[in-house]
Amino acid sequence: MEIEQRRGEREYRVEELAGAAGITSRTLRFYRERKLLQPPRREGRIAWYGERHLERLRVIGELLERGHTLGGIAELIGAGESGQDVAGLIGLRDAITAPWSDETPVHLSWDELRHAFGEQLTETTTAESIAQGYVTVEEDGITHVSRRLMDATRELVAEGVPLEAVLAVSRRAQEYADAMAEAFTSLIRDQLLGSLEHVAELTPGEVDRLAEKVQRLRPLARSVADAQFGLAMDRRVTAEYRALIES
Repeated sequence: MEIEQRRGEREYRVEELAGAAGITSRTLRFYRERKLLQPPRREGRIAWYGERHLERLRVIGELLERGHTLGGIAELIGAGESGQDVAGLIGLRDAITAPWSDETPVHLSWDELRHAFGEQLTETTTAESIAQGYVTVEEDGITHVSRRLMDATRELVAEGVPLEAVLAVSRRAQEYADAMAEAFTSLIRDQLLGSLEHVAELTPGEVDRLAEKVQRLRPLARSVADAQFGLAMDRRVTAEYRALIES
């Protein structure tokens, strides 16, 4: 169904609209195929686009910059066309999917790696680091996703802990962290986000309250995880000490 043009607004051909939006004509056509853009007004074989199309393209660009996928953008646009508060839905989606990690990547050259790990820097240890998802290999070295984890690895090796042992513990810790993350996400999903199955029925007020609730839960989850780890270390260290003095 063609949209109604607003009287007196400027109209664009495909190439002109793409240029005004800062995208290629091919991208514009792709958006049309994905039904992200409203149908144009047609005069014979000529398609004319208006300011509403340009506004939509700018919204799509902003959402892509904020990390939304095209599939997610399509859902938001569909909700908006159904009368939902798109701004509220975007806020809810951002509250749910915003990154939890604030880690800073760090790049190390091969010379820096050899200086830090010496002969322990082998194909095996490098492959294990890559397999854990922390390291990407580049021509002039590697990039680690977390400066803190890389600094801790270097300090442990400097204290005499073999790199292979550090990586083995890292893999186990990652598995336990994934299990804890699964426990928290299951709790939030099952107890709080069940209403998202009927998102089209949520009022703007309900959407806002749900987004605020998710934001409040983030620091609570971190506090619980930190407390659980500290208590677990207390229990484990006490047990190890008793075993040591009783042996």
